[in-house]
Amino acid sequence: MGSSLTLVGALWAFLSFLTAVASSASYFVPCWLFGSQLGKPVSFGTFRRCTYPARTEEKHLVMVEECGRYASFGAIPSLSWQICTVVTGIGCALLLLVALAAILGCCVEELISRMMGRFMGAAQFVGGLLISSGCALYPLGWNSPEIQQTCGNASKQFQLGTCRLGWAYYCMGGGAAAAMLICTWLSCFAGKHPKPVTLVKSIMQSANPYGVELECCLKQ
Repeated sequence: MGSSLTLVGALWAFLSFLTAVASSASYFVPCWLFGSQLGKPVSFGTFRRCTYPARTEEKHLVMVEECGRYASFGAIPSLSWQICTVVTGIGCALLLLVALAAILGCCVEELISRMMGRFMGAAQFVGGLLISSGCALYPLGWNSPEIQQTCGNASKQFQLGTCRLGWAYYCMGGGAAAAMLICTWLSCFAGKHPKPVTLVKSIMQSANPYGVELECCLKQ
């Protein structure tokens, strides 16, 4: 089984996989922001949260220690978090698609050319840029009432109050930076072949072993 990647390309495929997994996992876990409410630890993502307030039958306010996503897109606390959810999701999807293709390039000969590798690197740059934009938008939602209740009523845009950023936020930002800076650069040296291979021609030659000889005879 051949490979269409150079040694640098193999390193690129490995790092692409790591950045895609790190960013995608951070996207889904509600560990971007940590705080407390009514003495219970509370955590947020962009579209999910853990531990939320609810009313009992006696109308008492209690904290339900469960994790889940918001009931609807409009229920996400702020517009900036809604935009963050969309752009970071698209960015993670791009990184995952490139990582999958890069891994296939390690096993399939003539799948990724130098030109294709650079195109995939450009897609990684766009994906990382989208994720970085989402991370930059996230602090704009800290002034929403739901977040202020968790952060001691002292949070504002770019001011956390009593809350703190979680590991998933840093992991998301680190994955985006690695995709934009390292993976994009390595992709320029990933492919073995300078030009893309015409898959249809390869299939026809495999089906007709005399195709190459016939083509040579016609040229003569």
